Amino acid sequence: MSHYFLALDASSSACSAALLRRDAEHSECMARFELTPRGHTRRLLPMVDVVLADAQLTPGQLDAIAYGRGPGAFTGLRIAAGAAQGLAFGLDRPLLGISTLEALALQAHRRYHLRHVITALDARMGEVYAATWHCLNDTLRRHGDEAVLAPEAVTLPDDETDWVGVGSGFTLWDHFSTELQAGMTQHLTDLEPRAEEMAWLAARDFDAGLGQAAHAVQPVYLRNQVAWKKPA
Repeated sequence: MSHYFLALDASSSACSAALLRRDAEHSECMARFELTPRGHTRRLLPMVDVVLADAQLTPGQLDAIAYGRGPGAFTGLRIAAGAAQGLAFGLDRPLLGISTLEALALQAHRRYHLRHVITALDARMGEVYAATWHCLNDTLRRHGDEAVLAPEAVTLPDDETDWVGVGSGFTLWDHFSTELQAGMTQHLTDLEPRAEEMAWLAARDFDAGLGQAAHAVQPVYLRNQVAWKKPA
C-alpha cells in the first residue's frame, strides 16, 4: 500500500512543492523548485497542482500535508502556512510543520554526504537563524536549540570537528567569530530550504504519530517580535 505526503515551502527566496510516494518496496519524490523572490503567492499552489499531476494523484489520496514552519521570512512562512492549513483542513488530513533548518541540514547531508553541519539562514537585522546537526544515514540529531542570534554568538560543539556551514546566513561570514571560522572546513551559501527534504521528514514524523489538526500547527519565527510598530 502506498502513502503520499505533500510538502510545500516558501520560507526563503525560493518556492517549492514536493510529493513523496512511499510503499514497502519503493519511494519516489516529485518536486518543483524555483528561486522566485516576492513570487510565492503566485507560484506556490500552481506548483502543488504540477506535482499532483506528475504523480497522477488527486488531493483526496494524500495521507498528510507538510510545510516549512520556519524559521525564515515572515511573509513566506505565512503564505505556506495558509496554503498548507487550507489543504489539510479541506481534505481532513493531518498537518506537519517541518523545520527549515533541519530540511536544509538533510539536503546538505544527502547532496554532499556531510556529517557535521551548521545551518544558518539570514534573519536580517544583523542576525541569523542557526542550529547544529550530526547527520548519519539520513538520520539527523540536533545539538542544542534552534536560535536567532548575532553571527559572532554562534558556537560549535566541542565533540566533533570538520564542521561545514550551510545556508544564506553564511553570507555574513566576516561577522562570525574567528574560533568558529577555524573550526569549519567550508561554508556553502547557495543552498535554500526545499520541500523535497521536508516531504521525507514529514513521512518520518507521520510514522511517529506527530501529525496534528490543521489549526494546531503554527509557524515558528524564533523572534518574539516579528514586526515593529512605529512609535506613537
